[in-house]
Amino acid sequence: MTSTDVQEEIRAWFAEHLPGAWFTGPAEIEIDNDEILVVGPLAGPESGTAEEEVAARIRDFRELTRQERMAVASAAQHRFERKVSWGVVCGERRELFTTMSSPVMTRLRQPERRVLDTLVEAGVARSRSEALAWCVRLVGQHESDWLKDLRDALVAVKKVRAEGPAAI
Repeated sequence: MTSTDVQEEIRAWFAEHLPGAWFTGPAEIEIDNDEILVVGPLAGPESGTAEEEVAARIRDFRELTRQERMAVASAAQHRFERKVSWGVVCGERRELFTTMSSPVMTRLRQPERRVLDTLVEAGVARSRSEALAWCVRLVGQHESDWLKDLRDALVAVKKVRAEGPAAI
């Protein structure tokens, strides 16, 4: 089964198992090798951008659905062998409740370490690890179109490989 097939299976499973009353539209499902992130839309405030109302809706959703979300997550984690994280979008605000952080080992030469150390010394980050995460987020924000094109190209490469001759 290809990565795309697995992702489609996961999305279909969640579409079937998420209670219809939770969200005002389809949930966004982001998947990697470690985590499934489910982010659903909540009804926005009636009075424009009332931040207190948005915060209350998010807080209420989180508290009122906790047991059900834990049950859905448990079933999905058992089936797909990935952690399940949750979040919502309400109005202009996106809030993630439970997400995982995975340690990633990397080897950096002195010029790259100097970049991280500068960010730490300047107070942008508390540690090299936090500085590296900050750099990754920054690249993700500023190069999102390029990263999307790259992911699309990878899907095409995987498809061509799957259609090619079997390994000997």
